[in-house]
Amino acid sequence: MRFMNPHKLRLPTPAEALPGHEQAMPVPPRHAVLDTPLAPPYPPGLSVACFGMGCFWGAERRFWTLPGVHVTAVGYAGGLTPNPSYEEVCSGKTGHAEVVRVVYDPAQIAYMDLLKVFWEAHDPTQGMRQGNDIGTQYRSLIQPSDEAQRIAAEASRRAFAERLSAAGWGTITTEVGAPGPFYFAEPEHQQYLAHNPGGYCGLKGTGVSCD
Repeated sequence: MRFMNPHKLRLPTPAEALPGHEQAMPVPPRHAVLDTPLAPPYPPGLSVACFGMGCFWGAERRFWTLPGVHVTAVGYAGGLTPNPSYEEVCSGKTGHAEVVRVVYDPAQIAYMDLLKVFWEAHDPTQGMRQGNDIGTQYRSLIQPSDEAQRIAAEASRRAFAERLSAAGWGTITTEVGAPGPFYFAEPEHQQYLAHNPGGYCGLKGTGVSCD
């Protein structure tokens, strides 16, 4: 009988979390699709959003196609371990989720438009999993950059919960976290589906609309 690692299904305590690394992950200089710098500093007037919705490969592609998005990157957020590796995140001992950083122009696309994509592109009722991907790193997460984003995210969660309930779905498990650090994932994960068009994408929404 195969047993699931218990760390895959619950967040670690600070005492259990891996120590991480001092060195930040090096990343490619430019986005493979948008041809914009992957790392900050970003041009003035842009805003930053951060979403976890399961495997970050397909999630990143959903956002880089949107008008008004300056750059996207995949990484880790919401946990305890600084500068973790992919293997460390998959161990369940960092507390991080796989996330997408979205740098966007609020004059061209609103944060609520990004939230609409977030809610509709995945199933936010699954807890520590997304489809066949099981573990804390696949949980549904919104990490706001400021108080305005937090208020908007929580309002959208309440509204979408009502729509899901009316459609017969379960309780939303999406975590709206506090502002915190974003750690870049390894270069091979950045714009993965642009480099591997036939690669794995586990995203599957509920079919419920979020207006």
